[in-house]
Amino acid sequence: MSSLQALIFDVDGTLSDTERDGHRVAFNQAFEQAGLDWNWSVELYGQLLSVTGGKERMAYYLQKFNTDFPTDSSTPQLIKELHASKTRHYTELLSTGAIPLRPGVKRLIHEARENNLRIAISTTTTPANVTALLEHALEKGSTEWFEVIAAGDIVPAKKPAPDIYNWALNQLNLEAKDCLAFEDSFNGIKSSLGAGLKTIITINDYTKAHDFSGASLVLDQMGEADSPFTTLAGNNHGASFLNLDLLYKIHAS
Repeated sequence: MSSLQALIFDVDGTLSDTERDGHRVAFNQAFEQAGLDWNWSVELYGQLLSVTGGKERMAYYLQKFNTDFPTDSSTPQLIKELHASKTRHYTELLSTGAIPLRPGVKRLIHEARENNLRIAISTTTTPANVTALLEHALEKGSTEWFEVIAAGDIVPAKKPAPDIYNWALNQLNLEAKDCLAFEDSFNGIKSSLGAGLKTIITINDYTKAHDFSGASLVLDQMGEADSPFTTLAGNNHGASFLNLDLLYKIHAS
């Protein structure tokens, strides 16, 4: 039987509730700065999240929700520039400390490091966004704790394709059976399961109605000793918060 050797984390929605009050706000700031009248409400952004990747999300918005906006051969360059602007605004938001990690995340990462478990990132967001979140919300220098950061356009096919997880596993030189993945969305679990990874889900307001069939455990949060999680599906093995003891049991089951 294989032993658990690494934890692979999604970022947006999993490590932190970045979508509604982070990325969405930064997109709107970039639109305003560019003189565009686009504005993504909380509700609209929830619909746009069906598409992964910021540039892809803007293209989808123009195709499905803002069809009156004139598009031509210059539109991909506009989207690229808007995305770069959005990333700058997002980094500024993170630097204020306005977007904390979700409950239990920091504790679990420290516990993994203390027990020599390898940790990695697998996400569709940009490397700059990952670094900004880790450095401001986790700890200065914490980016270096993650052996592999698979992010952004490092593979052509984004989640729900399994490519980003397959790339991370290749860089770790591990098989899927040696790892656990942490996700928060339907596209995320499609990606992780597609790569053969047992997956733990922590839902958020945008993903609570998603189909998480195949997940090993579905929770409302990772939890703390004094703030237990709620189990929505799967076997929590009698635990009240996510720790290494529970992870080993899930991996072995």
